[in-house]
Amino acid sequence: MFEINPLSDALGAEIVGLDLSEPLDDESFARVHQAHLDFQVIVFRDQHITPEQHIAFSRRFGDLSGHVYDQFLLPGYPEILKVSNKKKADGDFAGLASAGRRWHSDLSYSATPSLGSLLYALEIPPSGGDTLFNNMYRAYEALPEVTKTRIADLRAEFLIGSARKYYTENERPALTAEQMAQVPSVDHPVVRTHPETGRKALYVNHAHTVCILGMSEAESEELLAELTEHSVQPEFVYRHKWRLHDLVFWDNRCGMHIAEPPPPDSNRHMHRTTVVGDTPY
Repeated sequence: MFEINPLSDALGAEIVGLDLSEPLDDESFARVHQAHLDFQVIVFRDQHITPEQHIAFSRRFGDLSGHVYDQFLLPGYPEILKVSNKKKADGDFAGLASAGRRWHSDLSYSATPSLGSLLYALEIPPSGGDTLFNNMYRAYEALPEVTKTRIADLRAEFLIGSARKYYTENERPALTAEQMAQVPSVDHPVVRTHPETGRKALYVNHAHTVCILGMSEAESEELLAELTEHSVQPEFVYRHKWRLHDLVFWDNRCGMHIAEPPPPDSNRHMHRTTVVGDTPY
């Protein structure tokens, strides 16, 4: 029987004693599924899985999506995005080097954003390169009632291209016209209801939220800054210090995350699958 151990007061739990290279029985899967809902971020320690096993486990939670940066998908495995700052022989990055450098929720710029993401650590730096996760349930619940009333029916515009200003061209190349056509801007509620738990959570982020609809630019920027800064206060955040062969599964419907860059002259090389979610409401 595997153990589920909380990792912080804010969110997160580690699962120890489970081998994901083997098929998961229904009872064990139900415990894992519930832990994901309860803790939002679950960490499977010491996993030694192939791309096929990574994909098979991820599919237990739903259909998988590719990524608009299709040049960074693992050859032969379009369900896996390479997240990597390793350099190839030609000097280019082996994967999407800039992934996660701003607080965000994966695929929030999509009409059907992600349920969750599963990131597998194949190579990590000796120190640094942590990933921080936050609890958007608690961030919403801690807002003053006047703010909750103000934002209850607001909607925001999301667009993937809005994040490029934070990266170099080498880290995050411009999307081609064909890629941009796949991800036109969309709008989602500022407060969304989790489809499984029924809890309300904030749903705006630094990387992909362009503006709040129906507001002036100044008013929108002020409110977005207020909400995003509020939501990443220490009491809402768990810092994950990676161990080699960690598989981390987080819920994109009720949390954000941000990846700190690895130290100079060190590599962080990972594989990510992304589970398709539903339209926020």
